[in-house]
Amino acid sequence: MVNAEIHLVDRGTIRADLNYFIEGYTRGSAADPNPDVEMGTAPVYNLVIDHPDGTILWDTGSHPDAGNGHWPEELYAAFQHYDAHERDLETALDDSGFEIGDIDYVFQTHLHIDHAGSLHQFAGADTPIFVHEKEIKYAYYSAKTDEGGIAYVLEDFDHDLNWQVLRRTRETHFEDVEFIHLPGHTPGTIGTMVHLENTGTVLFAGDTLYLRPNYDDEKPLGSGVLWSKQHWFDSLSMMKELERKHNADVFCGHDPGDVERLRSGLS
Repeated sequence: MVNAEIHLVDRGTIRADLNYFIEGYTRGSAADPNPDVEMGTAPVYNLVIDHPDGTILWDTGSHPDAGNGHWPEELYAAFQHYDAHERDLETALDDSGFEIGDIDYVFQTHLHIDHAGSLHQFAGADTPIFVHEKEIKYAYYSAKTDEGGIAYVLEDFDHDLNWQVLRRTRETHFEDVEFIHLPGHTPGTIGTMVHLENTGTVLFAGDTLYLRPNYDDEKPLGSGVLWSKQHWFDSLSMMKELERKHNADVFCGHDPGDVERLRSGLS
């Protein structure tokens, strides 16, 4: 168990059709063939892991100009991050007691628009940026061709960055901090398991889990944000096993209740 602290970095809120978050959230029926779609809001957050080996930023979040043309119009219409400018990385870090210059390492769960948009803050620096091999390949494939996923913007990650490429299913680069490959949402999505001295084991699933029903009720993400349902269920099984083995507390990537639990910090 490591003597480290984990701090929430509040990056604001996205608004989207809940069918993206939970498969089949709104369904028609013979009695109600045209049900109203329900829009929902979900928090966007990063973390700072204040670790004896250095200060680790977990995801860099949306670009501050997400709503001012940085995101493609159709993506912003689907996933409106209406306070991205007000909750830019520098402001959010400052509210959590940190500065860009305090960050020794960056860990990217994946490279979607609401997770990798502030990597420009580390362009030209020596700060190691951890990412999975399958993710960086798929991100470039998607951004540079008409194939792949739609939620990648080349300008988010195509910088002079000190990439540290992860290749295995599980890798440990810091004491009691393990990076775990959890494909499904994207090919290279990674979660993070930390064994904390006081709190115990915590598992941050990133966008493998958007909301609690994805985990508690085993309801998959919606097809629009799911690269592979079979990979997703395999990753879900792995997280359930890790929870049982380590008595881990699992945190979802966009769940309001989980974010509230993180506000007071973990240690």
